[in-house]
Amino acid sequence: MDLTVYAVPVFVVAMLMELAYGIYRGRNTYRLNDSVSSLFLGVLSQARRLVTLGVGGYVYYLVTQYVSLSQMDSGKAWTWVLAFVLYDFCYYWLHRLGHERTILWAAHVAHHQSEEYNLTTALRQTSTGFLLGWIFFIPLFLIGIPAEVFVTVASLNLLYQFWVHTEHIPKLGWYEWVFVTPSNHRVHHAQNDIYMDRNYGGVFILWDRLFGTFQEELDEEPVVFGIRGPLHSFNPLHALTHVYVDMAMDSWRTRNWRDKLRVWVARTGWQPADVAATYPRHKNDLSTFTKYDPKVPAVVSWYGFFQLVAVVVLLDWLLKTELGYWAGFVGWAMLLGTTMTTTLWLEARPVNGLIRWEQLRLVLVFVLLVVTALQGAGLAFTLLLSGYLAVNLAFLVQLDSSGRGSRLTESEPLST
Repeated sequence: MDLTVYAVPVFVVAMLMELAYGIYRGRNTYRLNDSVSSLFLGVLSQARRLVTLGVGGYVYYLVTQYVSLSQMDSGKAWTWVLAFVLYDFCYYWLHRLGHERTILWAAHVAHHQSEEYNLTTALRQTSTGFLLGWIFFIPLFLIGIPAEVFVTVASLNLLYQFWVHTEHIPKLGWYEWVFVTPSNHRVHHAQNDIYMDRNYGGVFILWDRLFGTFQEELDEEPVVFGIRGPLHSFNPLHALTHVYVDMAMDSWRTRNWRDKLRVWVARTGWQPADVAATYPRHKNDLSTFTKYDPKVPAVVSWYGFFQLVAVVVLLDWLLKTELGYWAGFVGWAMLLGTTMTTTLWLEARPVNGLIRWEQLRLVLVFVLLVVTALQGAGLAFTLLLSGYLAVNLAFLVQLDSSGRGSRLTESEPLST
């Protein structure tokens, strides 16, 4: 059973509590633009179920049917304990190679792009991990772990990792030696040289201690969160694809045919010599590092928050409503277009270009409204989507009538 669905209300309450605690202590770790960006990526990671096929699940089925050992008894406690421990062991290697090999880093990098560290970062997930990540868990099916046990321990592993994404919990004594904690996971999200590529465990930090990848958080070395190659964007499409694009460009540009192939399997950060000489990748200088934080009017911030709530509600309806594949595809495209356009507002892009993106996005909303109505999605969903469309149109009308004043102009970026 996938327990993550039932945990969503807990996630929301926990994030609100962390925000309130940070404000109370005078150490708020939330920024609206960064948090919205992280949660948008979480929405899209779930929305991909509308358009992708479960290749990994089918492979697991074939392994179970034809080559696995006898199925273990899911009624035995030791089956669950073994599955829980082995899952985390396999996760350690997926996570480690996800940092050490570019093709896997391309899928994982989205989780590390936030320059803040709070519970929204835990929900900042990839949409492309399904391409290769399933390979690392085949051993569990080979030894006969039942599918229902696998799904449950996988969700438990993921749920455990949620609470360690916070700056407000200090070191926890003996617990640090066995389990992943906020302290040793802060190290994992750092871009400091001493912390890079460390602490990969999901639940157990023992794997890192055993295989030499453990690093303690040091008082004299404050963590700087984020990735070394500056993203300077909240755009989810850019966040999800920029490493894939970099690999493709390096493969295209290099003159060496062997390097054209090596790009895809090389260690993270490697470039062919001829490409590196002409198109070097610039890394952050941590001595002068500043967070990416464009300033926008309050109305834009509130609009970003509104769109966050809207896409969460719409995603929930789309996943619960029985839609055909193409209706689901339109829904996914609408969610992608909404998250992209909203982040462009939060990046203080020129208004005239944003209006065109909004118009295109609202076409997708209207198409989804028509398609779902024709498929009998129900009156409640039709009214919800109609109301959402009306609110967005009202925002554009308001922007068109007042957005040419001193605060918002068509030729200048939105800024305060």
